[in-house]
Amino acid sequence: MTDTTEQDRVLIFDTTLRDGEQSPGATMSHAEKLEIAGLLDEMGVDIIEAGFPVASEGDFRAVKEIAERSQDSVICGLARANPGDIDRCWEAVRHAARPRIHTFIGTSPLHRAIPNLTQDEMAERIHETVSHARNLCDNVQWSPMDATRTEWDYLKRVVEIAIKAGATTINIPDTVGYTAPVESADLIRRLIAEVPGADEIVFATHCHNDLGMATANALAAVAGGARQIECTINGLGERAGNTALEEVVMALKVRGDIMPWTTRVDSTKIMNISRKVATVSGFPVQYNKAIVGKNAFAHESGIHQDGMLKNAETFEIMRPEDVGLAATSLVLGKHSGRAALRAKLEELGYKLAENQLGDVFVRFKELADRKKEVYDEDIIALMRAGEDAANDHLVVQSLRVVCGTGAPAEAELAMTVGGETRQATATGDGPVDATFKAVREIWPNDARLELYQVHAVTEGTDAQATVSVRLEEEGNIATGQSADTDTVLASAKAYVNALNRLIVRRGRLGEDRKEVSYKDVS
Repeated sequence: MTDTTEQDRVLIFDTTLRDGEQSPGATMSHAEKLEIAGLLDEMGVDIIEAGFPVASEGDFRAVKEIAERSQDSVICGLARANPGDIDRCWEAVRHAARPRIHTFIGTSPLHRAIPNLTQDEMAERIHETVSHARNLCDNVQWSPMDATRTEWDYLKRVVEIAIKAGATTINIPDTVGYTAPVESADLIRRLIAEVPGADEIVFATHCHNDLGMATANALAAVAGGARQIECTINGLGERAGNTALEEVVMALKVRGDIMPWTTRVDSTKIMNISRKVATVSGFPVQYNKAIVGKNAFAHESGIHQDGMLKNAETFEIMRPEDVGLAATSLVLGKHSGRAALRAKLEELGYKLAENQLGDVFVRFKELADRKKEVYDEDIIALMRAGEDAANDHLVVQSLRVVCGTGAPAEAELAMTVGGETRQATATGDGPVDATFKAVREIWPNDARLELYQVHAVTEGTDAQATVSVRLEEEGNIATGQSADTDTVLASAKAYVNALNRLIVRRGRLGEDRKEVSYKDVS
């Protein structure tokens, strides 16, 4: 089995597909979830929490198919503390080579008040539901949600109950990012020392980043005796996010002198999956994000550049190659051929079939005709723009904008809606406003624009602009992204990309999505 209590190994439990997807606007399609799960499995993640099977038929299908396709990782599903959730979870993960059921209940006073359970009533429910899960599966994880705000005596009591009921992993969540490193380490250390049977199971840590300490808290918990870290790619997650997988993996790798624990994650695959998650979630990685940000290995200060030229270790504690970045960057242009493009794509982590390469090559040539030089970031943006467009219900075909002083901007837009071409003309307060109004004429909607953000992919007046758009409609939030040398066209595509995600999220094209609450534990 993958699970182990070896003192020098830390298990990596990735919950990008479950907790990460809860980040507002980060809904992923079925195909995207399968692809990310495959990449996580390939890079050596020990446990993949594939979803919350009872949440919807779509979630159930995704978890089930990920379980059936899994090669090496444990495949885990989440279930609330009731038999129906647990049965549904087991039905989804049972065909995995290594299945796991993860069940939880909120144990802090605030969370106990939601189902209106006394301490004794909740303790009984924990015993019953963990026992039920263990009767189905020999790999059971249990979590006392909001553990860091649960009374110490009660936390000890329920952890002991869960262990006696058959839990093989006890996860201690810092659900609201409240704790600090010294507390995180001490909590795990005391549980191991004081709870009977604690030395026979694996303790895990699940930290949120509300105070910016998720990575520090996770590593502190390991120092206290935890041997599983729950994390997400790019730190994706609710509110300020979760512990970032890339940060804990590289911290353990770089600082093995003071943190003598290892993981089996292949760090050279980090950049590829980081880009993929950023693309499918619609959440761009901030430039100064540790490990995977655009500036993580960039040096502009004269002193830093001079030091780097003399010895890279002067200002770099890890090599770009360690996380999957190429040591050198080959700049492409309009005279570059298919072989050069294929080599660049493989260098960036994209493996394409011949027909796929042909399609990308056409789009690359179109871009190269508009730009003198095509950089890595341009290629990545090109790949993002083309992914899954064939499956979108709404597709931008053409856009013509007239704007200037003294008159409203006018946008003439052509789109396909379910394969049918439609056109509209609209005026607005600027080219982007006119364009978005034209989209709404073609596809009427009540979505509210929560975010509109533009940044250049590379330098120069011919740089591609990456546009991010976040929409909210009836409580559903979706984020869309697109890139183009034409900022207004990129805006239209990003807006339509967000609308396509709302369509999937709300089930407007027939997907059955039944929203449930984690707090509904009755």
